[in-house]
Amino acid sequence: IATRGRYPARLTGAGWSQRFTLLATLTAGAVYALLLFGSNVTAARAALVFPDWPLFDGSLLPRLSAEAPLAELQVAHVLHRLAAAIVGVIVIVTAWIAWRDGRGRSSLLPRGARPGVLALTATAAALYAAQIIVGGLQILTTLAPWTVALHLGLGAAIWGLLAAAAFYAYFEARTARVSAGSPPSPGTPGEGTTAVALSAASASRGDRVRAYIALTKPRIIELLLVTTVPAMFLAARGLPRPDLVLWTLLGGALAAGSANAINQYLEQDIDQLMSRTRRRPLPAHQVDPENALLFGLALGVVAFAELALLVNVLSAFLALVAIAFYVVVYTMLLKRNTPQNIVIGGAAGALPPVIGWTAVTGEITLPALLLFAIVFYWTPPHFWALSLRLAKDYRAAGVPMLPVVRGIPETTRQIALYSVLMVALSLAFFAVAQMGLIYLVAAAALGAGFLYQAVAMWREGTEQRAVRLYRYSTTYLAGLFAVMILDVAVPVVF
Repeated sequence: IATRGRYPARLTGAGWSQRFTLLATLTAGAVYALLLFGSNVTAARAALVFPDWPLFDGSLLPRLSAEAPLAELQVAHVLHRLAAAIVGVIVIVTAWIAWRDGRGRSSLLPRGARPGVLALTATAAALYAAQIIVGGLQILTTLAPWTVALHLGLGAAIWGLLAAAAFYAYFEARTARVSAGSPPSPGTPGEGTTAVALSAASASRGDRVRAYIALTKPRIIELLLVTTVPAMFLAARGLPRPDLVLWTLLGGALAAGSANAINQYLEQDIDQLMSRTRRRPLPAHQVDPENALLFGLALGVVAFAELALLVNVLSAFLALVAIAFYVVVYTMLLKRNTPQNIVIGGAAGALPPVIGWTAVTGEITLPALLLFAIVFYWTPPHFWALSLRLAKDYRAAGVPMLPVVRGIPETTRQIALYSVLMVALSLAFFAVAQMGLIYLVAAAALGAGFLYQAVAMWREGTEQRAVRLYRYSTTYLAGLFAVMILDVAVPVVF
């Protein structure tokens, strides 16, 4: 409220880029998720299940009790510490980016906003360091009242500072004057905004609804959810609760839609240059850019709240991590800067099976990590096959995809390498997850087909082979995860 009062009642135009606003918003969301983890530890009375800090009962890695009730409390405690470490890195990176912008090494913020945003984020980072120490003192003093009160107060202050940074960055960007060489926000007043207004005015309600649905990329959501349900079956070793499946899929779809909508907001400039993407809602002027951004953020908030309330906090936190990773790490940091964008950015798309697993079990175990690894290593061959076909588009848009930077021979070689690793992991999953004969035979057959397509692509390097590999890779992933359900439903062992 205090931030909003400094600006005109009516804001016109879009002004500067809102990229830092997104980063600060996601960071504030991560801190809020961490507060929920802490609340869970407090409610479960799990703060003192490990009597020391920073170790776990004298060990660097936690050793869980054989007694299930105590083990559940230990898992809640460990997850809070793990989440605190992850969120700490996010807070530090946000403050570092603000400092870097203040030194003139980037231009995410208008010049007038840089000192204020840096002060807010740097203070949040400093308080976070103090918060870690106070959290440890809670354990070492066996929850002395002053440590509990200070820990809660610091958490609220850190969240408030980051929320203020997000609002401040937003309003400063909206009211900034765009000068030559500065990065205007999409939708800055001019020809493009007029086109959006005219298009929106002439569109029917049905057209607008379809445009907003298209922002979420429904086909990608379908593929992501294909890996979520089998993971839930595996975790439950049978049919999971139908209501749990429903809420997990709904939350996952909302989270994926959020990431995709924000991604389209950030990439509309290059979407206009590519024949495959120029008909998307933003380049086609079917949706106002700022409305698209708000829509994406709203989906993310609803996804987190729905998963936290109806599934569990860990699954909600992982969904938030997936959104942040796809938007910040992949879209904002990697995609336009390195040919390894798909490799690292693929971590976001590999999280849905882990979310499905944690929805059932409430913890991350080795089989869940192996499911993550299978999808992670599947991602580069799948998207590099597509980028081979669309290399001209990516070159025109200035996106350094591997085929554009390294050429066809190196791309096909790496496709073959990642394919071998992926198939090996899928076979290792047989032993790790104690799967049956049905899975082993199907995984071997599907993997052999994938390797055949990858090797043929390596040898020939043609567009036709790229199309075949791309299509088969989709069939492979869906088939492999479908077989997991069949294997659980019809157990056949040696």
